Amino acid sequence: MKLLISNDDGIFALGIRSLANRLAAAGHDVTVVCPDRERSATGHGLTLHQPIRADMVESVFHASVKAWACSGTPSDCVKLALWALLDGPPDLVLSGINHGSNLGTDVLYSGTVSAAMEGVIEGIPSIAFSLASAASSEFQPAAAFAESLVAQLAKQPLPELLLLNVNVPAVQVEAIAGVKVTRQGVRRYIDVFEKRLDPRGKTYYWLAGELLEEVAETPVTDQAPTDVQAIRDNYITLTPLQYNLTSTTGLTSLKNWKFDVFMQKVD
Repeated sequence: MKLLISNDDGIFALGIRSLANRLAAAGHDVTVVCPDRERSATGHGLTLHQPIRADMVESVFHASVKAWACSGTPSDCVKLALWALLDGPPDLVLSGINHGSNLGTDVLYSGTVSAAMEGVIEGIPSIAFSLASAASSEFQPAAAFAESLVAQLAKQPLPELLLLNVNVPAVQVEAIAGVKVTRQGVRRYIDVFEKRLDPRGKTYYWLAGELLEEVAETPVTDQAPTDVQAIRDNYITLTPLQYNLTSTTGLTSLKNWKFDVFMQKVD
């Protein structure tokens, strides 16, 4: 398969090397376009007010991998690859392997997920891969699962355009409990800004939020488990996402709202 791979940890991150090299060794046509430095938590930001530069990179990846380091955001990287660097659209857009989990509401901020979502926006099925620990550097189990998942999608493509958000627990392979299709859970943070002074005596702030892992969720028996809970149980989580954020229940409830009074005031 023809694969485009990006990330938000930067061109020299071990996660993207593990992913790209594994898939290249498996015989896939791999192109890497990713930030030239870490761009974590950039969300779906795009560079509009300055030029974007892309330089070819050699001797970092498997010999068959074509790679560029881009000065922009993860979303910039995928957009630039699809519209300027590649000679044709890839079969899949992959992002990662991120050094740390992307679970629950993390996906709204994640550069890793946003890079993959850019592929979906352009009509290409995409997958975001994350290792659920910022301390572990054992990316091989996640890379092996990525190889298996890509091979499965080559034989059985997704029935509809989706982003698959994959998180792999940072445990030994034999300790992985299995794979679960999950729904997006909830992760909440206490956002604390530390107030500091620079050497010139000017005030600045440093975001030092604390993750609340113990978010209580009402169990829903007729739905899939959440990604947050499944990863705690050492399952690989596979969560289908889409960019359409419209609330169907909201549409139903808002239909009953009355705007007659407002319209009369407008008249």
